[in-house]
Amino acid sequence: MPDTGSQAGGTIDSALKRLEKALGGLEVSIQRRIDADRSLNALQEDLQRLGEDRSHLAAGLDKAEARAARLEDANRDVSRRLVSAMESIRTVLDAHGG
Repeated sequence: MPDTGSQAGGTIDSALKRLEKALGGLEVSIQRRIDADRSLNALQEDLQRLGEDRSHLAAGLDKAEARAARLEDANRDVSRRLVSAMESIRTVLDAHGG
């Protein structure tokens, strides 16, 4: 007659091994998920910082463009005044035989 006690013990041992293996796989999956969530949070923080940097850079660019426009206006004004001054000097030189 077969020993049903040892068959039951073998079945329980086998079930426990499968359960331990399944729990081990679950722990690995949970750790991967935690790591993925950390990575996602880090990426979201990086994205937020990049957005803030972009805003600051855009504001700086707007200021630089406004300053460049003012400098171009000043440059045109100076150029116009120089041309006017040179014409005045020529007129004076021409009037005095120079």
